[in-house]
Amino acid sequence: MNWRRNLWTLAFAVMLSGSSYTMVIPFLPLYLLDIGVSPESVNMWSGLIFSVTFFVAAVMAPYWGRCADKSGRRRMIMRAGFSLSVVYLLGAFVRNPVDLLVVRILQGVANGFVPASMAIVAASTPEDKMGFSLGIMQTTLLIGGILGPVLGGTLSHLFGMRLSFVIASIIIFLGTLMVGYLVTEPESCQSQSEGSMLDDLRVAFSNRKLVAILLLLFSVQAVSMILQPLITLYVVQLQGHTDGVVLTAGLVYSLAGVAGAFSAPLWGRMGQRAGFLKVLMIAFFGAGIFNLGQFFADNIYQFSLLQFLYGLFIVGVYPAINTIAVSCSDANSQGRIFGLTTTANQLGSMVGPLIGGVISSWIGIKPVFFFTGGVLLALGGTVLLAGLVMAVARHKEQHSQC
Repeated sequence: MNWRRNLWTLAFAVMLSGSSYTMVIPFLPLYLLDIGVSPESVNMWSGLIFSVTFFVAAVMAPYWGRCADKSGRRRMIMRAGFSLSVVYLLGAFVRNPVDLLVVRILQGVANGFVPASMAIVAASTPEDKMGFSLGIMQTTLLIGGILGPVLGGTLSHLFGMRLSFVIASIIIFLGTLMVGYLVTEPESCQSQSEGSMLDDLRVAFSNRKLVAILLLLFSVQAVSMILQPLITLYVVQLQGHTDGVVLTAGLVYSLAGVAGAFSAPLWGRMGQRAGFLKVLMIAFFGAGIFNLGQFFADNIYQFSLLQFLYGLFIVGVYPAINTIAVSCSDANSQGRIFGLTTTANQLGSMVGPLIGGVISSWIGIKPVFFFTGGVLLALGGTVLLAGLVMAVARHKEQHSQC
């Protein structure tokens, strides 16, 4: 088995998956306006439309992770990819917000492309290359996140939102075909355990380190997703008009991804050398400072620069969390582990837009950045405290041995 071929094939497929997702997702608030939602209701509809997919995906993720370990992770990628292709295509034909809500529910059921891809990479990559490989996967996912809004914003600007859904469907379909032809799954990855999914959850939640990582992932994803549905609407406020806002918002939205694409492999290597707990602390503090700074942005240029700087740091969180999570499991249960990280991720993605919708409807969009920046700084302080506690415990253990 060629682990490098698996890595680069799945990295490219994940890039296509990220592109297909971000071609349409950032612009759903504007799509809601196009299909008849009133401007007064668009914030709350946006929160619901965003959140329902993540709730369904969170419920389904442990089941799909278990299926991946038992029947094959490559098979799960194929299932998710072809299903998402159909769901995106359906999105082009919705006529009202209820139709779009149904499509987003189906998207949640079909989810699982990225975690299954991560699980194959984790199982087939040598241990000393793990941080680098997961950093590459995060990088290509971010590159997809860069290309998607630009392509989707351009297509929407020229031809309308519906064509973006069609192109997204084609892109994920082609990425899935590529995985089917080129990826080889390690035979040792399939688990023969006969326990129930409830047994899997009991074992996972008895692991305190894994639980802490899942809580961190939930928190940072919630913070990130608080902002996602609001960025397009905030760009309208900053530029003072709606002319060309889809294209402008697509470019601004991509800046964090551009920065992340440059820095993700570096974060992975830094974690391999200096420790992933230290990387988490630095990434949280940096992301918190620049996210908080967006509260003070007065124009689209300042906001764009701060989005870029925020992206440089926030991306460092994900390879570190994934690598620590992998260290909590053996090769035969990594599908389950990535299923649980997906559940934490999706629950955060569900809660975030709802919080953002409530806060922005109550006191406006701008104060949301003050809130999210403060949470990220608090997460950095939590990681710092955890590191100090671990260091003290190690010192006491060494002293007792002496």
